[in-house]
Amino acid sequence: MWNYSEKVKQHFFTPKNAKAVDHANAIGDVGSISCGDALRLSLKVDPDTDVIEDAGFQTFGCGSAIASSSALTEMIIGRTIDEAMTITNQDIADYLDGLPPEKMHCSVMGMEALHAAVAQYRGEEVAEEHEEGELICKCFAIDDALIKRVVAQNKLETLEEVINYTKAGGACAACHEKIEWVLEECLGAPLAEPEAPAPAASTANTIVGRIRLIEQALDQVRPQLQADGGDVQLSDVEDDMVFITLTGACSGCGLSAATIAMIEQKISQVLGENITVYPTGSASVA
Repeated sequence: MWNYSEKVKQHFFTPKNAKAVDHANAIGDVGSISCGDALRLSLKVDPDTDVIEDAGFQTFGCGSAIASSSALTEMIIGRTIDEAMTITNQDIADYLDGLPPEKMHCSVMGMEALHAAVAQYRGEEVAEEHEEGELICKCFAIDDALIKRVVAQNKLETLEEVINYTKAGGACAACHEKIEWVLEECLGAPLAEPEAPAPAASTANTIVGRIRLIEQALDQVRPQLQADGGDVQLSDVEDDMVFITLTGACSGCGLSAATIAMIEQKISQVLGENITVYPTGSASVA
């Protein structure tokens, strides 16, 4: 289960500046509801001094996205535009006493929204979606320009880190090879070959043994899902196909594809072979 700091919990349960700023003269929009996360940052900037007098956010996302947005507004109010632009996504995470690695993309979204708002305030032309770089991840609409910026700013070195910081590759995994190409370009050297999955226990050779191992994998991810009001149930197993049912908040969630990909990875690791996970629909919960 992810460990959230008390400060993250505070900014999630009682967020600061969760509003649309009246008479805002700078607005930054990032993300998309269809892709799972979206954030609008609105600022009221004194045109004579460039001091940010007020800031507000409206977000569609998880608790970490709300906490990161809340923290960002607290950090920038009272600062000049130039001072605010020195804030990095790591500064946002540090302000919150840390974020789980899997949630660092929320701090990146805040930083990107700030940059977009400042660009609008300064009258700078903001590139159309993916005009700046090549689209790498279709699931979350992430291009190579964003990946390169985040890799450089956070000194990322692995595919897993890129997924955690940008969400690129966190759903269907079809773009993992493209992400690795971008990483190799940033690092100037080929990436090390990933380790082969650990061999599964001999019990994986029987259907009962396979089900037990699959249930163990589900038990590993279940606390994360339950923390967000959801759950997962094993429905059926057929050869290299595992059928699951997402319940509660996970049923119909915009991030269900990422959840399924995570479950698929866990089960494949436990069994020591490539497994495909299929959702079977929602189940009623008493």
